[in-house]
Amino acid sequence: MSSVDAGRQIVRWHLYSDAEALYQRAACAIERIAWEATSERGVFRIVLAGGNTPRLLYSRLREIDALWSAWHVYFGDERCLPRDHPDRNSTMAAAAWLSHVPIPERQVYGIASEQGATAAAQAYASMLDGIAAFDLVLLGLGEDGHTASLFPGAEWGVQSGAAALVVERAPKPPSQRVTLSAWRLSQARQVMVLVTGEAKRRALAAWRAGVNLPIGAIRPATGVDVLLEPHAWEIVPAQS
Repeated sequence: MSSVDAGRQIVRWHLYSDAEALYQRAACAIERIAWEATSERGVFRIVLAGGNTPRLLYSRLREIDALWSAWHVYFGDERCLPRDHPDRNSTMAAAAWLSHVPIPERQVYGIASEQGATAAAQAYASMLDGIAAFDLVLLGLGEDGHTASLFPGAEWGVQSGAAALVVERAPKPPSQRVTLSAWRLSQARQVMVLVTGEAKRRALAAWRAGVNLPIGAIRPATGVDVLLEPHAWEIVPAQS
C-alpha cells in the first residue's frame, strides 16, 4: 500500500494479486465497516457503485455476516431507463445481491429515474436531506476517469449545494442520467474505489499524475481507498 496527497485529495492505493483477491478483501472490509457503524450508531448507510466492476463484489456480499435490518442502501447514480430495465444499476444490484438478503425494502433507496432526470434528481436530493454523512461510498473508475455519472467536461457539483445532478449528455448510453454530486459523494466516513482491468490503466495513470478528472473530485476528509489488481496497475509508475 502507498499513500499520496493529490492536491486536497488523500488517496491510499491497495494492490492485490488478482481480481479474486480484490473482491474478497473488499467484501471483508465492507463487513467490518458495517459492523463498526451499527455498533457505534445503530445504522449502516452505504452508497453503491454501478457498472460491471462491482457485480462480483455484490454477489460476495450475500455471504457476509451482517445485521441486515440496520443497512440503508443508496445509489451513486442511475440511468434514465424504464423501471427494472436490465441496464439500470438498481436492477443489477438487486439481481446480484439485494434480492438475496433481508434488507427491509423501505431501506433500499432507488433513484426513480424512470420519472425523468430532473424530477428524479430533485426527489433524491430531498430524500438525502438530514443525512449528514454516508458510512461508506463505493465507486468505480471509467476508462475516461469518470466515476458515478460524473464525466470529464461536465458539471461535477464540487461545491456544496446540490446533492444530485441531472446528466443530459453522457458520453455513454443512455445519455440521460441522475448522479450524486462530487460534493455529496465526498460526505462520507469512508470511500472505496474498485479498479480492475487493463482498460483502466490510462485513467488510473492520469489520476495519479494529477490530471483533473471526476474521480479526483471525490475528497472526503478521511481520504479515499483504491483497491486495484495488477492489470490496472501495471504501467502506473511506482510511488516512493
